[in-house]
Amino acid sequence: MRRTLWLVILAALLPAVLFAQKKGSVPRMPNGKPDLTGVWQGGSTHRGSWEEANTGTGVGGSGRDPAAPVVLSSNDRPAGREGAPYQPWAAQKVLEAFNRRGIDDPTAKCLPAGIPRTIMLGLFPQQIVQTPTQIIMLYEYMNVYRVVPLNAKHPDDLLPSYMGNSVGHFEGDTLIVDVTGFNDKTWLAGTGTFHSDALHITERYTRVDKDQINYEVTMEDPNVLTKPWTLHSTLMLREGTRLEEYVCAENNIDLDRYEKLLTDGVKFTR
Repeated sequence: MRRTLWLVILAALLPAVLFAQKKGSVPRMPNGKPDLTGVWQGGSTHRGSWEEANTGTGVGGSGRDPAAPVVLSSNDRPAGREGAPYQPWAAQKVLEAFNRRGIDDPTAKCLPAGIPRTIMLGLFPQQIVQTPTQIIMLYEYMNVYRVVPLNAKHPDDLLPSYMGNSVGHFEGDTLIVDVTGFNDKTWLAGTGTFHSDALHITERYTRVDKDQINYEVTMEDPNVLTKPWTLHSTLMLREGTRLEEYVCAENNIDLDRYEKLLTDGVKFTR
């Protein structure tokens, strides 16, 4: 009888114990909120150091078995074929950019990649520094940054910008970042995925354990999209990695190369 009673008690307590262990694996601020501080790599699911997670084939390595099938990056495939809810005229524009092999990519001119492209790019590290009142996000790629005040409102005097204006708050263990005030000069998440200055973005960062943040981004733009477009990715902790200087304008050969292609009248087809 006693043994049966203890088994019943243990069965009742086990879910709470497991939840506490899982919850305890997430570093936390003194106020109990998850601490997102660290250097991260976007677009990856591999744990370990930068070197451990990025061995393999391709530029910078891929972290995968070289014999595994190649998965195209977001810049190598047209998002219009992946369920991006573009209006018909806009979907055609995206496809045309893809067929031109992205020669008008804004980043070829060393312009900031914008959101969410910067966050989901896996070739360069990004760093998060969290305080009780704001979160700083630093990106090696293009040397851009974001200051995300917590529990604040967007200013009334916003000027259109590449990275927009961000404000954040926590809902439970998830950081919600509201971003507005964009210009129309970036691509969202793949070749030709343009947007207008009406773009509004909602990001969700959920640190599920010491090594991983689940990232969800929802993009709304009534001028080019038919409905909100949501993407999911992960950020993986890269301990021992630091951000380094990135100067795109130095030795940038993209502009001359693209100009030559256009001058020579090269036509791109599907």
